[in-house]
Amino acid sequence: MDTTGLQAADALIDERVLSKLKWRCRRGLLENDIFIERFFKRFETTLTVKQTQGLNLLMDLSDSDLLDLHLGRKTLAQVDAHLVQDEVSEVLSMLRKPPERSL
Repeated sequence: MDTTGLQAADALIDERVLSKLKWRCRRGLLENDIFIERFFKRFETTLTVKQTQGLNLLMDLSDSDLLDLHLGRKTLAQVDAHLVQDEVSEVLSMLRKPPERSL
């Protein structure tokens, strides 16, 4: 990827893209919705194009596969070898990040 491509991948997404992404991330399984809602609360203002691509790939999964990934019961390779990509791994790490505790 050239420098322009890297810069584009690291660019922040705009409100329109964020709105569409949130709509696409709605899930049928409450547990996934909770994890995704927490994800957006923490990261929506800093999401990049690359991270959005990774999240979109995760949203192609079934609810049970997504939950298994989040809980660490399966790896990306076990679910789908095509998911073994940097942007998917990065977003999965962000989804797994425990909530910050307030004092």
